[in-house]
Amino acid sequence: MSGQSPKIALVTGANRGIGLEIARQLAEKGVRVVLSGRKPDAVVEAATALRSAGLNVEPLVLDITSTGSIAGAAAELDTRLGHLDILVNNAGIRIEEYGRQPSEQPLRQWRETFDTNLFGVVEATTAFLPLIRKSAAGRIVNVSSLLASLTTHSDPGSYAYSPMFKSLPAYSASKSALNSWTVHLAYELRETPIKVNAVHPGYTRTDMNEGAGDLEIPEGAATSVGMALLDDDGPTGSYVHMGNTVPW
Repeated sequence: MSGQSPKIALVTGANRGIGLEIARQLAEKGVRVVLSGRKPDAVVEAATALRSAGLNVEPLVLDITSTGSIAGAAAELDTRLGHLDILVNNAGIRIEEYGRQPSEQPLRQWRETFDTNLFGVVEATTAFLPLIRKSAAGRIVNVSSLLASLTTHSDPGSYAYSPMFKSLPAYSASKSALNSWTVHLAYELRETPIKVNAVHPGYTRTDMNEGAGDLEIPEGAATSVGMALLDDDGPTGSYVHMGNTVPW
């Protein structure tokens, strides 16, 4: 990247877990990373830790469920940076209790889940899109889940076809809706250099999964990082994991 300004990335929900690792890996590849999250102390602490390792990372307080927070962050980044090359929509929640039947999960959990996993992503992406349009080759990565896949959920041979994962209807539906948003936005931007893709990180050992999973966090971050740094001939409107297409 000699002689060129580094790419600029904003990663949401990045003060811990997969988001923090996405920020780390992007910064290790020479990207200037804005690490964001809801809690000021946690965001500053995470950014400081990466900066102490010599990485080009800066903090930004951003709550994607707050219109005011989103607007303020967009204005700050416009003033501070002028554009964005990469937006990784990583922020997400899973608040449902394992073991309940789908019909037993309270409606308030559906609303709270969709507020973050879908509505917050849509509002934040829309707010940051003018900055991404200023990039020579913008990339938007929506961190989804295999539980978004209706094909997988309907396959008796899949791990999603189980009481454990069928007790997460709001989370699953919110990620399916996120996938739909991905293909709609990709269509809108099809004649531009901006690429929009959804990724399945893999079943990763994080706090969201209560420590369960098949992958360590660095592996869980790898697909998002790869799609954030996608070449010009890469796909848009896709749903992938480790280079492989995931069935819708």
